[in-house]
Amino acid sequence: MLLLLNYALIAAFLTTGVLLLSWWMESERRLWRAMKKALGAPADTVALSAHEGRAAGLDLDGGQLVVLWNRGAMGLVYAFEEVLGAEIIVDGHVVARVLRGQLRKEIDLDAPDAELVVLRLIFSDPHNAEFELSLWNGTRNAPASEAEKTSGARSPGEGLRLGRRWLSHVEALMQR
Repeated sequence: MLLLLNYALIAAFLTTGVLLLSWWMESERRLWRAMKKALGAPADTVALSAHEGRAAGLDLDGGQLVVLWNRGAMGLVYAFEEVLGAEIIVDGHVVARVLRGQLRKEIDLDAPDAELVVLRLIFSDPHNAEFELSLWNGTRNAPASEAEKTSGARSPGEGLRLGRRWLSHVEALMQR
């Protein structure tokens, strides 16, 4: 009887440990931890795609933009001076763009049936000149993650609004 109780306790501890480990290693949590570690502070603005394992964040006070991929295992931190621009791409077509030294191309469409809304960030780094992040992916069947629910990317229109916000931030930081 005592032996059976010991086995039950060991099984309970192992189950709890596995559940805690899986919670800790969730893609979304890994991205948030990596973002905070890379910036040294919580990000002021975040775009996160947990299903892709990619994220981007801005630290306005520190003058940095971080991009993460591979569920936060890889990433780069850019100074604002290294950011050349950003684009919003809907179903393969550039619908909005802001580039250093050029006028902003505004979003001139509403795409309620878009399958894919992507934010492309452009840098002066020749090895990593651009970074793409899905703001909305209508082909994905998985439910929206908590980060996607809080970031507002639950529909193509909300993905476009998040992209517009990012374009505004990038444009403002390039004018500093």
